Amino acid sequence: MIRRVISSFVSRMSTSHAVSESSNLAATATAAATASTPTTTVSPTPPPADNKISPTTTVSSEFNTVTEGKATILTPKADEVFYNPIQQFNRDLSIMAIQAYDQLRHEAHEATSNRNKKKKKLNGLKILESLSASGLRSCRYGLEIPEASRIVANDLLPEAVEQIKQNVEHNGLAGKVAANQGDAIKFMASTDEKFHVVDLDPYGTAAPFIDSAIQCLEEDGMLLVTCTDAAVLAGSGYPEKCYALYGGNNFGNTQINNETNHEAGVRLILNLIASTAAKYKKSVEPMLCLSIDYYFRLFVKVRTSPIAVKNHASETMLVYGCNGCGDKLFQPLGNRKDNKFNYPKMVGSHSCKYCESSYNVAGPMYAGSLQLSAFIDKILEINAKADREVYSTTERIRGMLTIAKNELEHPFYFNVNQLCSLFKCPPLSLQKFVNAIGNLDHKCSLTHYKPNTVKTDMPWIKVLAIFKQWREREMGKDKELNTVGAKVIAYLQQHPKHDTNADFESESAESKRIHELRKVKMVRFQQNPRKNWGPQKRGK
Repeated sequence: MIRRVISSFVSRMSTSHAVSESSNLAATATAAATASTPTTTVSPTPPPADNKISPTTTVSSEFNTVTEGKATILTPKADEVFYNPIQQFNRDLSIMAIQAYDQLRHEAHEATSNRNKKKKKLNGLKILESLSASGLRSCRYGLEIPEASRIVANDLLPEAVEQIKQNVEHNGLAGKVAANQGDAIKFMASTDEKFHVVDLDPYGTAAPFIDSAIQCLEEDGMLLVTCTDAAVLAGSGYPEKCYALYGGNNFGNTQINNETNHEAGVRLILNLIASTAAKYKKSVEPMLCLSIDYYFRLFVKVRTSPIAVKNHASETMLVYGCNGCGDKLFQPLGNRKDNKFNYPKMVGSHSCKYCESSYNVAGPMYAGSLQLSAFIDKILEINAKADREVYSTTERIRGMLTIAKNELEHPFYFNVNQLCSLFKCPPLSLQKFVNAIGNLDHKCSLTHYKPNTVKTDMPWIKVLAIFKQWREREMGKDKELNTVGAKVIAYLQQHPKHDTNADFESESAESKRIHELRKVKMVRFQQNPRKNWGPQKRGK
């Protein structure tokens, strides 16, 4: 018999919240407490062969049932924020990513076994969901990841653990999913059990959990991290909090720099993970790092490698962002050349030589690649075969990951419309801009961060020169300009070697590739699926 829902669900610490339910248990309304007797009777039935759940649970008027993927969970009727359907994208993607990780794990094991001529069977996946709330994610992992042999769903509150147990039984997962009551940080740091996958999905920042999560990861394990504090990581109102939590700053609040803060947020989280791991002679390998709606979701492999840890400084950077034209100067914090490690030299100056504006200092942040193509390809293969009735977010997964895979590794994107505004010129279409980049023998890519944003390996002054040329083509050379753009134009006139003769009309191989990518009808960005669909408020 399940204990009755307690009215005094208090506001939960970040250590006991999963973002997917957004402190949902703590928000249970007092109306649920007035029920005099519980009437929920659980008769657990293992799922049939097709994994379609047909629960035999009798549910009282206190509870609703919510079905997502192959799992059906019980949620208190009085709790309006218990379940956040917007986070299904996060959960669908995580399931496919864990399956992709396991496939790569088996391939690496096979290759090693063939070289050593030893055949040793790999054990099944062990997964820890450190901040489980209702247990929905763990139930889905148990039902939808066949390779998962053991899943631990941890939460701090006894009431949450009771809900997890109820939902585990309701889905016939008693032999695979185990509920655990405990402080997530203490549990991960003290357990003797090692997990192949540790999933951190807290309310707000994941920063306090990183250290202990690394402690309980298996060698070559995968750490899944969600941070929902985008206002801190990618906003401009909390620089002191951003530094306190992540050990670095983003670019701040100037319009030209603020645009790139979402990538800065991803790199700040990665630097926190890499710096924490390095203390234990462990290195990190980013596999998939995304900025999604109002949160960040990262998939990072962690392994012991003292040699790789030596690269940590050279894979960390400060970035100076010009507050006028958007120029970026990269200051590495380590210097590796010919396998020798040296102290870095200072780059840049106090003001931008192109527009005379000041620089904001961002970082320290991760400087390396954010995506692993082989991993993304595996996810896309799994996604292509997925049942659309179970995984309703497959189109967005396909769209976002296809774009992420094709992003240039060059740090930071920019908004084409923003540069048109800088030069006070007519809009330059994305296709014409890409034509110009390609015809000047440079590379360009779309980004998953924001619409109409691109990356290029072209030097920044050449990018500015393209917009100067576009302005003169559309408006003539004599049109006055009293903005930052005027100073850029003056610099280019004094240094004509930077001028371009860009072809905006002819397609190149590079622009054709971008054009074909844009023609594919892919859902990349959330389309306001319902009223007030953002992060749910913390329960009271």
